[in-house]
Amino acid sequence: MLAFVDESGDPGLKLEQGSSRYFIVTIVIFEDRDEANAADERIALLKRELRLKVDFEFHFKENKASIREAFLKAVSPYDFFYFSIVINKEELYGDGFKFKGSFYKYACSLVFENAKQYLDQTTVLIDGSGSREFRNQLQKYIKRRINEKESGSKYIKRVKIQSSKGNNLLQLADMICGSVARSFNKKRKDCWKYRNLIKHREIYVQFWPKT
Repeated sequence: MLAFVDESGDPGLKLEQGSSRYFIVTIVIFEDRDEANAADERIALLKRELRLKVDFEFHFKENKASIREAFLKAVSPYDFFYFSIVINKEELYGDGFKFKGSFYKYACSLVFENAKQYLDQTTVLIDGSGSREFRNQLQKYIKRRINEKESGSKYIKRVKIQSSKGNNLLQLADMICGSVARSFNKKRKDCWKYRNLIKHREIYVQFWPKT
């Protein structure tokens, strides 16, 4: 089992100084590796169909509307599903949220907790950079929070941090996360356009905290 994680927005709380209103984390899950490989190959083929460079990166925020739409239509037939957590930063008051690293780790744990029943010996790939120390902390934190020592349940086998530049399925997570994020921007006429294209792959999108 494979899972790919990406985020949209930023974990900063200074909304009046330009921080995003929402911070969103999305996890895309493939139960079958062959299906994941097929989706990977389809994304590579799409680059050729669109006459894009081999190293072109699908990135929701940077791509134009026609590329977003073509991408989501191309991947929608493949057998994956996704969860997202949409954190409304206007409602966060605890001191722990002021630390970006802690905030990010906690957000990841929330979305993994929602997806827990669908995970089994899962290899998780997360888009990100940061220091080696932070990457190691994140890996240990997620496994500790989600796996259950008492029952012996091992929902997550390993966690890897990779750059999305060379990973088509991390780019898939980016495009889906961006689609979810856009659906919460009600000022945009296309706010639901992209999420609707992959809505049949959606298990649960949680808005947190609810007030």
